[in-house]
Amino acid sequence: MTFDSAYDLVRGLHILAVIAWMAGLLYLPRLFAYHANSEPGSDKAETFTVMEAKLYRIIMNPAMMAAWVFGGLLIWIDAHRRSQGWGFLGEPWMSTKLAGVLFLTGWHLYLGRARRAFTAGTNTKSNKFWRMTNELPFLAAIVMVIAVTTEFGAR
Repeated sequence: MTFDSAYDLVRGLHILAVIAWMAGLLYLPRLFAYHANSEPGSDKAETFTVMEAKLYRIIMNPAMMAAWVFGGLLIWIDAHRRSQGWGFLGEPWMSTKLAGVLFLTGWHLYLGRARRAFTAGTNTKSNKFWRMTNELPFLAAIVMVIAVTTEFGAR
């Protein structure tokens, strides 16, 4: 298998992992918005607790890990395909992408803490907060995709 064919396969797997991760990053805050309006300890709140836990543990965590693994492989393959080697990591487009990945990972972890707060009945965030922050991952994705597809600032 050549670097080019391996790159295409890994890129496809990376895109699939990112789609699954983004779906969770966009859906979990929406569940939190509904959960914040439910009576603590009610059947409705318990249903949200189960839905949130399954989404986070079964979909979001594995998808994030797969996105990181396949993203790391893409970087490794790219470093071996490019004439500048690892130098592309310092390019503005790649720095933007990596900053976005760190933001999404931090947001993912923040959502995990929020999920535990809902489970413990100690959530302090409102329905309005969760609705307002719901689109943050998508805004980050827009910046990241534009940076990568245009190689913004490439020399």
